[in-house]
Amino acid sequence: MKYMDTTNNVTEFVLLELTQNPKMQKIVFAVFLLIYIISIVVNVLILITITSSSLLGSSVYFFLAYLSFIDACYASVNNPKLIRDPLHEKKTILFKGCMAQVFGEYFFGGVEVILLTVMAYDCYVAICKPLHYATIMNWRVCALLVGVSWMGGFLYATIQILFIFQLPFCGPNVIDHFMCDLNPLLNLACTDTHTLGLFVAANSGFICLLNFLLLVVSYVVILHSLRTHSLEGKHKAMSTSVSHITVVVLFFVPCKSCYEKIIYQGNCLMNEFA
Repeated sequence: MKYMDTTNNVTEFVLLELTQNPKMQKIVFAVFLLIYIISIVVNVLILITITSSSLLGSSVYFFLAYLSFIDACYASVNNPKLIRDPLHEKKTILFKGCMAQVFGEYFFGGVEVILLTVMAYDCYVAICKPLHYATIMNWRVCALLVGVSWMGGFLYATIQILFIFQLPFCGPNVIDHFMCDLNPLLNLACTDTHTLGLFVAANSGFICLLNFLLLVVSYVVILHSLRTHSLEGKHKAMSTSVSHITVVVLFFVPCKSCYEKIIYQGNCLMNEFA
């Protein structure tokens, strides 16, 4: 049981590496550097290709350009420090830097989740209402949907970090992780964080589950509408959706950890009151 302590003596955190082996640290450095470079180059090339051509006139490419920009920003939240740390003996991060890192993770992650759902709606309109597509998905609607994605991500990240930022950290400052994350930070706070941990996990689980359900519903409607299409129309519709479905699967499968955290935190809370 942790008891409340209002003092905050921690000015920086120490991050544990993936490995303490010097040779393995060099491998970690090379792997993260390669992944980061590929991620940035691919997303920048997509962004340049779309913005410098007539493709930007289509709403699907408009959303794809924003998705590439968000991916590049998302990759730049943690990767630069992950690349830098294996080269330095002192692996620390300032308190405010840690909070900024956590906010960036949830901000860009939230924007990307919502934007993927918006792109599913775009696919639905293109396949199910092709004659009204240009009218429904006009520039004003596209800009509004992108704005909703940014605002949703900001609200999500603000809720996640609002209470964490006010927690007292008065002693241990070693984060059992290779980057700043909410759950390791909760373990270091000088107060009981079971209830807060459950809320944080539930907030992550809720946004993932809500958007995943919206995606599932949109594709169920799309598949149902394809029954009346010709074979050629079905192939064209599926080719339009398959890339988006692939991205959704790759993004949401790791989100199962959100629900594992909810179950774990819930069990801790139930044991606390038992």
